[in-house]
Amino acid sequence: MNQSDSERIRSVIEGMGFEMTEVEEEASLIGVVACSVRQKAIDKVYSKIRKWNQWKNEKPLVTFVSGCILPADEEKFLKLFDLVFRMNELPDLPDMLHQCGVTTEFSAKHPLNDLHREDERTDFWQVEPTYSSDFDAFVPIQNGCDKFCSFCAVPYTRGREVSRSSEDILAEVQKLVDQGVKVITLLGQNVNSYGLDKKGEEISFAELLRKVGELGNASGKDFWVYFTSPHPRDMTRDVIEAIADYQCLAKQIHLPVQSGDEKLLRRMNRNHSVDDYLQIVSDIRELLPTATIFTDIIVGFSGETDEQFEKSAELMELVKYNMAYIAKYSPRVGARAARWDDDITPQQKSERLARLSDVLKKTSQEYNDALIGTTCTVLVERVDPRQEGALQARTEGKLPVRIVDAPATLVGTFQTVEITSAAALSLTGKLV
Repeated sequence: MNQSDSERIRSVIEGMGFEMTEVEEEASLIGVVACSVRQKAIDKVYSKIRKWNQWKNEKPLVTFVSGCILPADEEKFLKLFDLVFRMNELPDLPDMLHQCGVTTEFSAKHPLNDLHREDERTDFWQVEPTYSSDFDAFVPIQNGCDKFCSFCAVPYTRGREVSRSSEDILAEVQKLVDQGVKVITLLGQNVNSYGLDKKGEEISFAELLRKVGELGNASGKDFWVYFTSPHPRDMTRDVIEAIADYQCLAKQIHLPVQSGDEKLLRRMNRNHSVDDYLQIVSDIRELLPTATIFTDIIVGFSGETDEQFEKSAELMELVKYNMAYIAKYSPRVGARAARWDDDITPQQKSERLARLSDVLKKTSQEYNDALIGTTCTVLVERVDPRQEGALQARTEGKLPVRIVDAPATLVGTFQTVEITSAAALSLTGKLV
């Protein structure tokens, strides 16, 4: 989501006459799209701004910060950055920069020239992004979260759930398909709660997927559509049925579980049971037999006992995830759990993370080994920096594939490869 926001911020700034540079020392305007959801990310922001503020002794420099920022971090940033703004304030960014002494003029094609202010929460979505890739694009469909998981800061950084107009979403998807984009990711903090804030006015998430699928059928083009992130509470069977019915809807599901223990799920305020979650997995296996399943899991959450942790390990063994993003719990100011004791030691958290990583490697290795000798379609993403003459690609299920003896001209294209070997979390193949 932050990368998608950055693409819209870039459009506004470049419309004021700025040019992008990859070298920080050359810049006269530097910004960060930050994330308060993890402390490590915020620590990096503090490290950057200290360096940039030292540069101000030697040259003119304006700094700004936006993104997912907790009120406590925002208050501190106000003392360190020249400008702090939220994404819904993006249309006002030129005026804010002028107040900071930045004197530039709008270009004739500035993205704000045709913006019609209707809803201050969503006006920024009207800004056309400057996509960072020619073949891989993000399309935001929803912002904010109403779930209030006890460990999570997102409702306090992004606000309550708000859905983007389906008409605007489909128009952006159509434009990207016409441009030949190969991968489109629908974005939101809770994508499958899309439309629930506008019942009777907007379509549901399943209906949105079907409209995207129909658009794909009509286009006659090959592309994959993903979405992230869903919440198990809102993952209904009709969403999975929609994915099954349309070729362009990628057969890959990211389904965060966070814990395999019932009591801990209640303490996390997840509002779904383990049985609820496993029913969704069962529906995926039934309707999307080729789909890969990814998840998020927290280890060391406040009060997590050894027995509760073991249930997370058992769930991972049962579901056999292709990928799991395993995080050590850290309290976030504003989230309800921040008031509770962080009573699992760093060593215990590391041990639990290592244990779940071993489970993941085992189940992923079994899945990947079964692919050896088969052929599959992959999207070539980049040249492999570690091996000359090799490329990095991904399957429809987002499994990474290293292709040997292949030309760099294939980046951004679909190719058919034969899988020749498998590691726990990656594959190797050759062009067919």
